[in-house]
Amino acid sequence: MVGRLRRRLREVYDASELTPSQTSVMSRLDRYGPASASDLAAAERVRPQSVAATLAALEERKLIVRRPDPDDGRRQLISLSRAGREFLDDRRRVGEEWLARAFQDGFTEAERRTVIEAMALLDRLEQA
Repeated sequence: MVGRLRRRLREVYDASELTPSQTSVMSRLDRYGPASASDLAAAERVRPQSVAATLAALEERKLIVRRPDPDDGRRQLISLSRAGREFLDDRRRVGEEWLARAFQDGFTEAERRTVIEAMALLDRLEQA
């Protein structure tokens, strides 16, 4: 169910603008902050060449920036650009609006309370 809801939210976000790999890398950079290309490849469990192609496409769209690693001048750290952050924020806003509208239009107040209670239980499960 969680997977289906996640796919539905991606549809709402109009994920066709980015490939799943590009979306995953951007989300990882948003969640964990700057990373090197090799760190991203390891985290995404793909070859460095695959990440290089993904990063090139994101860089071409100006969604990421590369900066020298202050601790190791041979490495570059990749992070979201301002445009990349705005892109993710816009997608999230669209998803949140869809979700709020779907809850308002398709569920009773009692059902909404049940969903909120279930979410609290799922949150507890995730933390166990």
